[in-house]
Amino acid sequence: MLKLTPILLLIAYLAVMWFFSAWRLKQELNEKSTPLNHPRLSPMLKRLGEAMDLPPVKAHIYEVEPVNGLAAPDGRIFLTRGFIRKLDACEVTPEELASVIAHELGHVAHGHARRRMIDFAGQNAIRLALAGILGRFLPGFGTWIAGMVASAVAARLSRQDEFEADRFASALMTRAGFGTEPQKSLFRKLDALSGNRSAGAPAWLLSHPPTARRIAAIEAHEQRWSDR
Repeated sequence: MLKLTPILLLIAYLAVMWFFSAWRLKQELNEKSTPLNHPRLSPMLKRLGEAMDLPPVKAHIYEVEPVNGLAAPDGRIFLTRGFIRKLDACEVTPEELASVIAHELGHVAHGHARRRMIDFAGQNAIRLALAGILGRFLPGFGTWIAGMVASAVAARLSRQDEFEADRFASALMTRAGFGTEPQKSLFRKLDALSGNRSAGAPAWLLSHPPTARRIAAIEAHEQRWSDR
């Protein structure tokens, strides 16, 4: 029984971290979000819903300024106020924001949002375990190395999720009659914005694959679909 104690403690720690992270995120989103009822986006939500043989997609505005989209673990979809300001300033189009919503729907469909909460707890467990082990052999460096390993694992999982969500969005956007050009044009715009240090990198590009690779993957999917 004593040999199982560390494992049971780790499982308990992961469970507590998952529930706490999910609760904290839900509280944050409930307090800082409103339903998305934008006249230029409502038709987009309707077309996305029709493409899935469903009612109009429901989305919310997350009242923060960084340009981002979010799929919550409970399945809700959010665009930040920063993204809406870009739309109102005609810096992005309704179709481009439809591609963001389609992308976030992809995260929901694949269960990424919920799994990421579990991954977050797991990464903390990896970091603690490695820091304890490596700290014995590499005093002063063990914690740093453990952090690097956990971050590398998280980044790899995140990139895989993004490619899957991109593919879902491409298929949905095509079925809705938008095509994939809004996806690709938005990637290019946000990539240019990320190079503007005074503006700050859009949060939507953090921990994501390089833009060129994402566009190439979308075009490869299009080619395969057209060859069928």
